[in-house]
Amino acid sequence: MRQKKKYFIATRMGLIQRSKIRELFERASKMKGVISLGIGEPDFDTPANVKEAAKRAIEEGWTHYTPNAGIQELREAIVEYYKKFYDVDVEIDNVIVTAGAYEATYIAFETLLEQGDEVIIPDPAFVSYVEDAKLAEAKPIRIPLREENDFMVDPDELLELVTKRTRMIVINYPNNPTGAVLEKEVAKAIADIAQDYNIYILSDEPYEHFLYDDAKHYPMIKFAPENTILVNSFSKTFAMTGWRLGFAIAPSQIIKDMVKLHAYVIGNVTSFVQVAGVEALRSEESWKAVEKMRKEYAERRKIVLDRLKKMPYIKVREPKGAFYIFPNISETEMSSEEFSEWLLEKAKVVVIPGTAFGKNGEGYIRISYATSREKLIEAMDRIEKALSEVK
Repeated sequence: MRQKKKYFIATRMGLIQRSKIRELFERASKMKGVISLGIGEPDFDTPANVKEAAKRAIEEGWTHYTPNAGIQELREAIVEYYKKFYDVDVEIDNVIVTAGAYEATYIAFETLLEQGDEVIIPDPAFVSYVEDAKLAEAKPIRIPLREENDFMVDPDELLELVTKRTRMIVINYPNNPTGAVLEKEVAKAIADIAQDYNIYILSDEPYEHFLYDDAKHYPMIKFAPENTILVNSFSKTFAMTGWRLGFAIAPSQIIKDMVKLHAYVIGNVTSFVQVAGVEALRSEESWKAVEKMRKEYAERRKIVLDRLKKMPYIKVREPKGAFYIFPNISETEMSSEEFSEWLLEKAKVVVIPGTAFGKNGEGYIRISYATSREKLIEAMDRIEKALSEVK
């Protein structure tokens, strides 16, 4: 009998952990009647004018390679956008167009970090930062985000973690998974630390337009332009997740080297997708669609918060951004993973255990309200019923 072939896999692949979020989705996909509050994806369609722009671009021959850093017009539109919305001056040489914020983050880590460098990453935080740090052979240092501090980075704690090896701080506000926003004074304090100790800030800002109540967003390039690599995406803002369109803004010397790596990773972002990106940023129609989405998210947020506040064993702090709620479930005396498994089996509702985002997420779950009101109401009914039966 022929022996099964053994494949030799690079050691670095053993460093990467598979996303617990994906594992849950795969389990849920095999069950009938499941409502998912797990996916971090808008349920809205891409604005019609953006789709039409992509179709026109294909007809007009936008089917070939583009410059590695992105087409001139899209980079100019990104520059205009930051001036218009935030009164921040960005040069075109400070911009690279990427395959979503995922790629922008990956090439920033690979460009700026090397073996032995330390990168300070919030806990809980979006799953890719730690894995990207490992691939860059850097050491992830976790800084806890605490509920009593509205899940903001504490500048004093941050300062205590800075060593001679600290090369980068990762910031993500409005925050995934907590829905927190960063107050202006805290953003300034983080910027001051980065400047004083010559540390990079990787600021991941894809949820910037989904803010509620009196919340405001301050891009980190406003406070530390020479230290910041700002990563952003069209995915959440314009409901363009499948288009894979994002960008990074950084000092031109850093962008130059990010472009070098990007050229070997993907070459360039799909040409007609870039043309659609120009339409998204410059058209009034797109921004009307964004505001419509934000208002709908605000309504859904209210539905879910109002229901959760009345449920036994659940404590919830009102998030001010993104489309996530991060309830505290520790009174159930189940771990985050146990609770998520129990809820899937008992109520057929998918939520993400807080520990998927780091050890500090223990005692919490992430709920996404990027789904219809009908499904949210039904999911809340199911959760409430399941909790009422907890002894």
